[in-house]
Amino acid sequence: MEEVSLSSEQVLSGEGNETEKERDGEESEFVVQNGLTQGRKEFVAPAVGMEFESYDDAYNYYNCYAKEMGFRVRVKNSWFKRNSREKYGAVLCCSSQGFKRIKDVNRLRKETRTGCPAMIRMRLVDSKRWRVLEVTLEHNHLLGAKIYKSMKKMGSGTKRKLQSNSDAEVRTIKLYRALVIDAGGNFSLNSNAKEIRNFSDHPNQLNLKKGDTQAIYNYLCRMQLTNPNFFYLMDLNDEGCLRNVFWIDARSRAACGYFSDVIYFDNTYLANKYEIPLVALVGVNHHGQSVLLGCSLLAGETTESYVWLFKAWVTCMSGRTPQTIITDRCTALQNAIAEVFPRSHHRFGLSNIMKKVPEKLGGLRNYDAIRKALIKAVYESLKVIEFESAWGFMIQRFAVSDHEWLRSLFEDRARWAPVYLKDTQFAGVSCSQPGETLNPFFDRYVHKQTPLKEFLDKYELALQKKHKEEALADIESRNSGPNLKTRCFFELQLSKVYTREIFKKFQFEVEEMYSCFSTTQLHIDGPIIIFLVKERVLGEGNRREIRDFEVLFNRAAAEVRCICSCFNFYGYLCRHALCVLNFNGVEEIPSKYILSRWKKDYKRLYVPDHVSNNVDGTDRVQWFNQLYRSALQIVEEGAISLEHYKIALQAFDESLNRVHNVEEKPEQLKI
Repeated sequence: MEEVSLSSEQVLSGEGNETEKERDGEESEFVVQNGLTQGRKEFVAPAVGMEFESYDDAYNYYNCYAKEMGFRVRVKNSWFKRNSREKYGAVLCCSSQGFKRIKDVNRLRKETRTGCPAMIRMRLVDSKRWRVLEVTLEHNHLLGAKIYKSMKKMGSGTKRKLQSNSDAEVRTIKLYRALVIDAGGNFSLNSNAKEIRNFSDHPNQLNLKKGDTQAIYNYLCRMQLTNPNFFYLMDLNDEGCLRNVFWIDARSRAACGYFSDVIYFDNTYLANKYEIPLVALVGVNHHGQSVLLGCSLLAGETTESYVWLFKAWVTCMSGRTPQTIITDRCTALQNAIAEVFPRSHHRFGLSNIMKKVPEKLGGLRNYDAIRKALIKAVYESLKVIEFESAWGFMIQRFAVSDHEWLRSLFEDRARWAPVYLKDTQFAGVSCSQPGETLNPFFDRYVHKQTPLKEFLDKYELALQKKHKEEALADIESRNSGPNLKTRCFFELQLSKVYTREIFKKFQFEVEEMYSCFSTTQLHIDGPIIIFLVKERVLGEGNRREIRDFEVLFNRAAAEVRCICSCFNFYGYLCRHALCVLNFNGVEEIPSKYILSRWKKDYKRLYVPDHVSNNVDGTDRVQWFNQLYRSALQIVEEGAISLEHYKIALQAFDESLNRVHNVEEKPEQLKI
């Protein structure tokens, strides 16, 4: 594609030529006072790497910025494709750029141009967005309203244009929030007022300190330049103050394609009023490690903020939603998930609930006894009738029927008590056993008073550590076989398939088959046989107890289901189900009980739902996303050691040479 740069002092005409017009009539004619006013909004200065959905969005943004600074804008250059006449490049500059042409010097109108260098150069990139490539911010003249007094004399046509520009500004503020940041809403520019705001006092804007807003903006711009496929959105309130921010890096976006089936929504820092109002979307990878699926800073725990965040996440996920989403008990969250994820299973984190027991029940007279009764009801009940009976006994025995927290907890029992959740897939995020907890993703990196600027630095360190741990686990799982501890074929079968960490958990179930000393047939209902498996377990005071577990088995359908529901909670069969399979002479675990998400080569073989096997021959964005996702796996493992790095680099060089050697056909070069 031939490119022709046209100066604003030249007007070329004729078919087939690229044309540029000086848009004096489209200058931003806004009156701006010198200085900053207290509490006003400020458009962030243009920076290399900023992107816009369209040329008009970019032009409107620069107009709004010019209004705030006190100058007008005109188009210096434009570039168009010869055939389609589609614009693909432009230079916007200050109206004082350049000088008058010689033939215009003797006119009575006073010279206003000063050769001002202020400008931005932008171009349409492969993602079909307009990216800023070059920026000059300095002006060589005074800025402000005085130089625009001639604007008072205007015709009706100009007034209509001003109104149109004003409407465009409003659209820019409301629709393209990623490009405007509040500079006065988080602190007073002209006073010594307290910088930190109260969450309850300002629920409609972020609780930030001076300089935090610019730190966020600098971080996002840097990531957009250095991290391909980085995605972020900003949300402003009607006053132009920063309200919510969402971002997700390229690795996390790739992880969403594999591990977004079950999500833990971590709002620990926001709910506990940390210095940074951080929330995180967290998943579990094929090693059972936590993976980040997105981050956000929210103004408060409101339904509106949560709805905005979830919609932002769905946008970057191309509309895909999780099967299960686990959160804290929160009405605002419950309402937001019902609106954005109506088909997802919304469950409350059991570990979060149990952590609050000392706080909520600690003041009761028989606290220790109540706590023991609660734990027994929650973790040891295998049937609904057992749970409700144990709960009722606890309420009656300790006379706590009027306790509000216990009452509301029982009303919500279907969302958190394990006995009600046996049909929900948790992929190990259920915490259905005592002692299991859902730790914050940034645990050890963020404390109560961690400032935002420090967190943004720690954020990258935390992710690098997590990515390295995953890459090392991948290598270990592929290159070293686990030690077998039994002669059971189930153990041998999955040792060849599962990642090392997941296999260890399954291996423990195989070992514990020997604690199950009796498997007997209870009932036959057509093809379904109900077995009773007896197991010796450690009870209170380390005393040995015998517990009964019912297991349903259907040989024809190759189905086995235990009442403990280990498979749905953790993603692998329990000792009781394995005993029934072994009792019935089944030598291999049915394939439906070998989850792909736990396999060693899962990320190599699995194609995310939103990636079609039939690649669109014209969708370059889809090409880029798929190529990036594939290359990212090589990058992650190539960074493990110098030897890995050299091999990965060699592979890239060889691939690039092969691509260069492909004979380019004419139709492949069409844009």
